[in-house]
Amino acid sequence: MVIIPKFFEGIIVNQTKTVTWAFLIALIATLGSLFFSEVMHFIPCSLCWYQRIFMYPLAVIFLVNLLYPDDKVYQYALPLVLIGLAIAVYHNLLMFKIIPESLSPCVQGVPCSVDYLNWFGFITIPLLSFTAYLAILMVLILRKKGNIENEK
Repeated sequence: MVIIPKFFEGIIVNQTKTVTWAFLIALIATLGSLFFSEVMHFIPCSLCWYQRIFMYPLAVIFLVNLLYPDDKVYQYALPLVLIGLAIAVYHNLLMFKIIPESLSPCVQGVPCSVDYLNWFGFITIPLLSFTAYLAILMVLILRKKGNIENEK
């Protein structure tokens, strides 16, 4: 059973709309990470690379699903989203100094706690990644909720 907050109960879950939203979020996250590294010349740390590894395929998966609809997109995308989200949570804990830098996997190159971007004193690149993964997860949950209700 999928538990959804009351806020989302009134939302009509259209499968094409949910995949479109997931695709747009993944595409913006992908293009944003490429902008930061290729245009702004911010060198990604190891954790940033891992988050990219799990975000980039999501844009492709959702695009293919828009072109060739498949009810199993939830099963394809969910593992990538959960792993990417876990890495993003860990990275944010490092950025906000909740986990010490000594537990960081970034031993060569750019440290994982480097702060290239800091809007309003707390919005960092890892926080943007976390937000993207969380938004995609919410969209996938809404899609799954819509599938369950349609089966009833």
